[in-house]
Amino acid sequence: MKHLPTVAGILLGLLFIMSAVVVLFGLAPTPTMPEGTPIAMFMTAFATTGYLTFIKVLELIGGILLAIPKTRNIGLLVLGPIIVNILAFHIFITGGEGLWNPLLLLIVALALYLLWVGRKAFAGLLN
Repeated sequence: MKHLPTVAGILLGLLFIMSAVVVLFGLAPTPTMPEGTPIAMFMTAFATTGYLTFIKVLELIGGILLAIPKTRNIGLLVLGPIIVNILAFHIFITGGEGLWNPLLLLIVALALYLLWVGRKAFAGLLN
């Protein structure tokens, strides 16, 4: 149990690092979205403005910080809003489609677990 937060941090960090690297270096083809759908409009706005690149750079930095035990809480602070936005995308843009994706559930569960483990460190932000 002593090493569980370290394993969870490394696993969650690697998920975000891999996701960022694939997009930043173009290692996989961009999936095509059905024209005129809210998903296509949303992703087009993200990609053409450069905002997606900005988010992926933050995911890379946050993933690296999360994988290092001493900087885990800073990594959670960077990735927390990104995780909330991923959930919001699935709730509002896709209408709940993909919300029960096992990978998304794993990301949310690991983030909540790490937030719980580091709750004493985050308590100072609330005072």
